[in-house]
Amino acid sequence: MTDRLSGQLDLTSLFDPHTAPVVVRSLDLRTDDVARDSDALCAVIGSPAVQPDSAADASRTPGYASEILKAWHTSGTDLPSRLSGTYALAIVDTRRQCVFLAVDRFAIETLCYRSDGKTLAFSDRADCVQGRGDELDPQAIFDYLYFHMIPAPRTIFRQVRRLPAAHSLLIDRNGVHETRHWPLLFDEQHRQPFAAARDTFRNLIRDSVTEEVAGHERVGAFLSGGTDSSTVAGMLCQITGKPAPAYSIGFDAEGYDEMEYARLAARHFGCEHHEYYVTPADLVASIPAVAQHHDQPFGNSSALPAYYCARIAQADGCTKMLAGDGGDELFGGNTRYAAQRVFEYYHSLPQSVRRLIEPMCTDGSPLRKIPGLRQATGYVRHSRVPMPDRLQSFNLIMQLDPAKVLTADFLAQIDVGEPTRHMQATWNECQAPSLINRMLAYDWRYTLADSDLPKVRGATRMAGIEVGYPLLSDRLTDFSMALPPDWKLRRFKLRWFFKEALRGFLPDEILTKKKKGFGLPFGVWATRTPALKQLAEDSLDTLAKRGIVRPDFIQKLITEHLPEHPGYYGEMVWILTMLEQWLRGQEARENRPPSGNPLRRQLAWRDWRRKHRQADISRPKRLSLKSASLHRPSRQRND
Repeated sequence: MTDRLSGQLDLTSLFDPHTAPVVVRSLDLRTDDVARDSDALCAVIGSPAVQPDSAADASRTPGYASEILKAWHTSGTDLPSRLSGTYALAIVDTRRQCVFLAVDRFAIETLCYRSDGKTLAFSDRADCVQGRGDELDPQAIFDYLYFHMIPAPRTIFRQVRRLPAAHSLLIDRNGVHETRHWPLLFDEQHRQPFAAARDTFRNLIRDSVTEEVAGHERVGAFLSGGTDSSTVAGMLCQITGKPAPAYSIGFDAEGYDEMEYARLAARHFGCEHHEYYVTPADLVASIPAVAQHHDQPFGNSSALPAYYCARIAQADGCTKMLAGDGGDELFGGNTRYAAQRVFEYYHSLPQSVRRLIEPMCTDGSPLRKIPGLRQATGYVRHSRVPMPDRLQSFNLIMQLDPAKVLTADFLAQIDVGEPTRHMQATWNECQAPSLINRMLAYDWRYTLADSDLPKVRGATRMAGIEVGYPLLSDRLTDFSMALPPDWKLRRFKLRWFFKEALRGFLPDEILTKKKKGFGLPFGVWATRTPALKQLAEDSLDTLAKRGIVRPDFIQKLITEHLPEHPGYYGEMVWILTMLEQWLRGQEARENRPPSGNPLRRQLAWRDWRRKHRQADISRPKRLSLKSASLHRPSRQRND
């Protein structure tokens, strides 16, 4: 895999007045857009725009980097406040003797880095940061098993960090300083007539789609049949004045296919509609490649269908795809928002009443044995869990019990409470008065920046096609932050304003359809398709030898849990399979000597108990990609 923005510099030379000027002239960067002057350089990827200091400065200089470098000299570390659009940037300033890194509001463009005080290396891919070493972070692996992705700032590599969305990094003589450059400020007191807000909203969507289309002859749209993708596809038809290419993925599995709504939207807007049904054979063929394309383990199961959608569009002549990501998270469309409002009602009861109720809802309460009342006591118990912990009350690995899933050696190196602290810190970044806005801000981090956007970004880059997110434009985001909270969640009605504002534009059937996720029927297919079952079993068999997951858990997962509840336990099989496939890909990239089929080369857990049977046995060895730490499997397969 190759990165699009990377570099490495000697901080010692940068901080020395005698050698600093040479740094700018000699620094070797991988990027298509870089600007230099006598004091500094700027490298950037994405499509940023710079707000001029004055009307006199509004004239555009060639290249984004030149504009940004000019703004840096006048604004310094306040630079991101003048930027909009998507970007990841690096600035090296010899006069100020500092390095400045930054990413956009939602980390649509990403940036990872490694710094030891003497050297700084950065890249838009964690696995391409120079000098990163091969040591993996066990905590990051647990975070992956918990979230099904690894939230920033941690990465799978112990020495590499990823800039969180809307953050910047300053490295100078005083050290490393990471800062949020875009505050999460919702204006909940703002009021405006509905008609005016509706017209503004529609115009903002039109403008955003228009900006994304500029410079491309053939632009397509992901079309799932939901409100967001249908809105983007419909607006694309209006703007281009012709049937817009729209691409939909279906599954021949009961309860997973929504193609009928995609067809309805395509007919309504007159799209040039393309359909593809992903099959179990597609999963067998593509799981290793999709897993290994990402720069760290990534478990969002929609990544594979998104890849097929993008691949078909690219083969069809499109140079760019438009995705509908962001509508749910900006305007209140996820079903858990309404569910959490139900739980919050419990806290409106007087404390004296709650004191009477809660003792009757304990594990030993006889009410827990009575149908109907058991559900009522469950509501009370669930309501008492504070936010944001309540959002993970049914977290898969915690429900299964980490001690039953993970080996004792692995558990000794991690903190199972770390994800909870990470979520609490993220929750505290937003102090909006309303619950709905705090949940939206929370999801901007975990759902968008760390999961859904990497999914679409990875799928499109793997397919060799650009992608744009018109519903995540800065102006639309700012507009959403000034809407009244009850326009997003009105009682229990999700995204009330979004749907009412687009009534007459979107088909009524799409406006009223029940919210449904874009799930992959992996578990169901894994129990029915021998080749897919073999791929999963082979992956988990190898993973069991790495010392991360308990072999007895994997055995039970495959032989008992998955056949009994494929929809539920299939998710665990999926994330473990993707973890193993990613590890295999990294090993292959390390160019170590083959051991039978190169896909069988493993990252294994060093047997620290064998080497440390004496006094300090409590300190385990670290996970590493070094071949010396590999435990070769006794059984070989040629797939």
